[in-house]
Amino acid sequence: MAGKFISLEGGEGAGKTTLIRKLKTHLENQGLEVIITREPGGTPGAEDLRDILLTGQTDRWSPVTEALLMYAARVDHVERLIQPALARGAWVISDRFSDSTLAYQGAAGGVDIARIRQLHTVALEDFYPDLTFILDLDPLVGLRRTVERGEDPTRFEMHETDFHTRLRDAFLRIASDEPDRCVVLDASMAPDAVYEAALEIMADKLGANA
Repeated sequence: MAGKFISLEGGEGAGKTTLIRKLKTHLENQGLEVIITREPGGTPGAEDLRDILLTGQTDRWSPVTEALLMYAARVDHVERLIQPALARGAWVISDRFSDSTLAYQGAAGGVDIARIRQLHTVALEDFYPDLTFILDLDPLVGLRRTVERGEDPTRFEMHETDFHTRLRDAFLRIASDEPDRCVVLDASMAPDAVYEAALEIMADKLGANA
Protein backbone atom coordinates (compact mmCIF):
# COMPACT_ATOMS: atom_id res chain seq x y z
CA MET A 1 0.00 0.00 0.00
CA ALA A 2 1.14 3.52 -0.74
CA GLY A 3 1.99 5.66 2.25
CA LYS A 4 0.45 8.95 3.31
CA PHE A 5 1.87 12.45 3.13
CA ILE A 6 1.11 14.93 5.94
CA SER A 7 2.33 18.53 6.02
CA LEU A 8 2.31 20.97 8.90
CA GLU A 9 1.96 24.67 8.22
CA GLY A 10 1.69 27.88 10.19
CA GLY A 11 3.56 30.96 11.25
CA GLU A 12 6.81 31.12 13.15
CA GLY A 13 6.83 29.47 16.57
CA ALA A 14 3.49 27.72 16.13
CA GLY A 15 4.71 24.39 17.54
CA LYS A 16 5.06 22.34 14.37
CA THR A 17 8.24 20.58 15.51
CA THR A 18 6.68 19.44 18.79
CA LEU A 19 3.59 18.06 17.06
CA ILE A 20 5.65 16.30 14.40
CA ARG A 21 7.63 14.42 17.04
CA LYS A 22 4.45 13.28 18.78
CA LEU A 23 2.81 12.14 15.54
CA LYS A 24 5.93 10.24 14.52
CA THR A 25 5.95 8.31 17.78
CA HIS A 26 2.25 7.52 17.47
CA LEU A 27 2.53 6.20 13.93
CA GLU A 28 5.67 4.20 14.64
CA ASN A 29 3.87 2.54 17.55
CA GLN A 30 1.40 1.27 14.94
CA GLY A 31 4.27 -0.39 13.07
CA LEU A 32 4.52 2.19 10.30
CA GLU A 33 7.69 3.55 8.76
CA VAL A 34 7.68 7.31 9.31
CA ILE A 35 9.90 9.80 7.50
CA ILE A 36 10.29 13.25 9.06
CA THR A 37 11.42 16.02 6.74
CA ARG A 38 11.23 19.77 6.25
CA GLU A 39 11.05 22.56 3.70
CA PRO A 40 13.02 24.09 2.32
CA GLY A 41 15.27 21.07 2.66
CA GLY A 42 14.94 17.34 3.09
CA THR A 43 17.58 16.29 0.55
CA PRO A 44 21.23 17.37 0.21
CA GLY A 45 20.48 19.64 -2.73
CA ALA A 46 17.41 21.16 -1.10
CA GLU A 47 19.33 21.73 2.14
CA ASP A 48 21.92 23.71 0.16
CA LEU A 49 19.12 25.91 -1.13
CA ARG A 50 17.72 26.21 2.40
CA ASP A 51 20.96 27.82 3.53
CA ILE A 52 20.74 30.59 0.95
CA LEU A 53 17.00 31.08 1.42
CA LEU A 54 16.99 31.44 5.20
CA THR A 55 20.16 33.45 5.78
CA GLY A 56 21.06 37.06 5.07
CA GLN A 57 18.93 40.18 5.14
CA THR A 58 15.19 40.21 4.52
CA ASP A 59 15.70 41.78 1.09
CA ARG A 60 18.37 39.32 -0.07
CA TRP A 61 15.93 37.82 -2.57
CA SER A 62 12.79 39.19 -4.14
CA PRO A 63 9.61 37.21 -3.38
CA VAL A 64 9.53 35.92 -6.98
CA THR A 65 13.12 34.67 -6.70
CA GLU A 66 12.28 33.07 -3.36
CA ALA A 67 9.33 31.24 -4.91
CA LEU A 68 11.49 29.90 -7.74
CA LEU A 69 14.19 28.77 -5.34
CA MET A 70 11.59 27.17 -3.08
CA TYR A 71 10.22 25.15 -5.97
CA ALA A 72 13.69 24.13 -7.13
CA ALA A 73 14.24 22.72 -3.65
CA ARG A 74 10.72 21.25 -3.53
CA VAL A 75 11.01 19.30 -6.78
CA ASP A 76 14.26 17.70 -5.61
CA HIS A 77 12.64 16.96 -2.25
CA VAL A 78 9.61 15.28 -3.80
CA GLU A 79 11.50 13.32 -6.47
CA ARG A 80 14.34 12.08 -4.29
CA LEU A 81 12.71 11.61 -0.88
CA ILE A 82 8.95 12.00 -0.61
CA GLN A 83 7.67 10.02 -3.60
CA PRO A 84 10.06 7.06 -3.11
CA ALA A 85 9.07 6.87 0.57
CA LEU A 86 5.35 6.93 -0.25
CA ALA A 87 5.82 4.28 -2.92
CA ARG A 88 7.29 1.83 -0.41
CA GLY A 89 4.45 2.47 2.04
CA ALA A 90 6.09 4.92 4.43
CA TRP A 91 4.26 7.86 5.96
CA VAL A 92 5.96 11.21 5.38
CA ILE A 93 5.50 14.19 7.70
CA SER A 94 6.93 17.47 6.47
CA ASP A 95 7.48 20.68 8.37
CA ARG A 96 6.08 22.96 5.64
CA PHE A 97 5.29 22.29 1.99
CA SER A 98 3.69 24.20 -0.88
CA ASP A 99 1.19 26.14 1.24
CA SER A 100 4.10 28.02 2.78
CA THR A 101 5.03 29.40 -0.63
CA LEU A 102 1.47 30.61 -1.16
CA ALA A 103 1.57 32.29 2.25
CA TYR A 104 5.14 33.62 2.49
CA GLN A 105 5.94 34.58 -1.10
CA GLY A 106 2.32 35.00 -2.19
CA ALA A 107 0.07 36.68 0.35
CA ALA A 108 2.83 38.14 2.54
CA GLY A 109 5.41 38.75 -0.20
CA GLY A 110 3.08 40.07 -2.86
CA VAL A 111 3.52 37.49 -5.64
CA ASP A 112 0.23 36.82 -7.43
CA ILE A 113 -1.30 33.63 -6.04
CA ALA A 114 -2.32 32.47 -9.52
CA ARG A 115 1.34 32.64 -10.63
CA ILE A 116 2.43 30.48 -7.72
CA ARG A 117 -0.30 27.93 -8.44
CA GLN A 118 0.85 27.83 -12.07
CA LEU A 119 4.41 27.30 -10.87
CA HIS A 120 3.25 24.39 -8.73
CA THR A 121 1.45 22.80 -11.68
CA VAL A 122 4.53 23.12 -13.90
CA ALA A 123 6.85 21.77 -11.20
CA LEU A 124 4.76 19.06 -9.50
CA GLU A 125 1.49 18.75 -11.46
CA ASP A 126 -1.21 17.77 -8.93
CA PHE A 127 1.07 16.48 -6.17
CA TYR A 128 -0.13 17.72 -2.76
CA PRO A 129 -0.20 16.33 0.79
CA ASP A 130 -3.01 13.97 1.76
CA LEU A 131 -3.57 16.03 4.91
CA THR A 132 -2.33 19.43 6.05
CA PHE A 133 -2.45 20.67 9.62
CA ILE A 134 -2.38 24.46 9.88
CA LEU A 135 -1.28 25.52 13.36
CA ASP A 136 -2.90 28.88 14.04
CA LEU A 137 -1.35 31.24 16.58
CA ASP A 138 -1.18 34.96 17.30
CA PRO A 139 1.96 36.10 15.42
CA LEU A 140 3.30 38.02 18.41
CA VAL A 141 3.10 34.91 20.58
CA GLY A 142 4.82 32.84 17.92
CA LEU A 143 7.63 35.32 17.41
CA ARG A 144 8.17 35.50 21.17
CA ARG A 145 8.54 31.72 21.20
CA THR A 146 11.20 31.89 18.48
CA VAL A 147 13.17 34.42 20.53
CA GLU A 148 12.92 32.21 23.60
CA ARG A 149 14.50 29.34 21.66
CA GLY A 150 17.71 31.36 21.61
CA GLU A 151 18.52 30.60 17.97
CA ASP A 152 19.65 33.08 15.34
CA PRO A 153 16.55 34.36 13.52
CA THR A 154 15.96 33.40 9.90
CA ARG A 155 15.34 36.00 7.19
CA PHE A 156 11.62 35.37 7.50
CA GLU A 157 11.52 35.73 11.28
CA MET A 158 13.17 39.15 10.92
CA HIS A 159 10.26 40.60 8.94
CA GLU A 160 8.02 43.20 10.57
CA THR A 161 4.89 42.18 12.47
CA ASP A 162 2.53 43.07 9.63
CA PHE A 163 4.26 40.51 7.42
CA HIS A 164 3.50 37.81 9.98
CA THR A 165 -0.08 39.02 10.32
CA ARG A 166 -0.52 38.60 6.56
CA LEU A 167 0.95 35.13 6.89
CA ARG A 168 -1.61 34.12 9.47
CA ASP A 169 -4.46 35.44 7.36
CA ALA A 170 -3.09 33.61 4.33
CA PHE A 171 -2.91 30.24 6.07
CA LEU A 172 -6.47 30.62 7.36
CA ARG A 173 -7.63 31.50 3.85
CA ILE A 174 -5.89 28.41 2.43
CA ALA A 175 -7.67 26.26 5.02
CA SER A 176 -11.01 27.83 4.11
CA ASP A 177 -10.39 27.27 0.39
CA GLU A 178 -9.32 23.62 0.78
CA PRO A 179 -11.30 22.14 3.68
CA ASP A 180 -10.96 18.54 2.45
CA ARG A 181 -7.17 18.67 2.80
CA CYS A 182 -6.51 21.37 5.38
CA VAL A 183 -7.49 21.46 9.06
CA VAL A 184 -6.79 24.34 11.42
CA LEU A 185 -5.48 23.53 14.90
CA ASP A 186 -5.51 26.08 17.72
CA ALA A 187 -1.80 26.31 18.51
CA SER A 188 -2.46 28.38 21.64
CA MET A 189 -3.61 25.21 23.38
CA ALA A 190 -1.23 23.05 25.40
CA PRO A 191 0.93 20.80 23.18
CA ASP A 192 -0.83 17.64 24.37
CA ALA A 193 -4.23 19.13 23.52
CA VAL A 194 -3.02 20.05 20.02
CA TYR A 195 -1.71 16.51 19.61
CA GLU A 196 -4.97 14.89 20.71
CA ALA A 197 -6.93 17.05 18.28
CA ALA A 198 -4.53 16.11 15.48
CA LEU A 199 -4.91 12.40 16.26
CA GLU A 200 -8.69 12.59 15.95
CA ILE A 201 -8.44 14.34 12.60
CA MET A 202 -5.80 11.95 11.32
CA ALA A 203 -7.94 8.97 12.25
CA ASP A 204 -10.98 10.46 10.56
CA LYS A 205 -9.28 11.54 7.34
CA LEU A 206 -6.52 8.97 6.87
CA GLY A 207 -7.64 6.00 8.90
CA ALA A 208 -4.70 6.17 11.29
CA ASN A 209 -5.91 4.67 14.56
CA ALA A 210 -6.05 7.32 17.27
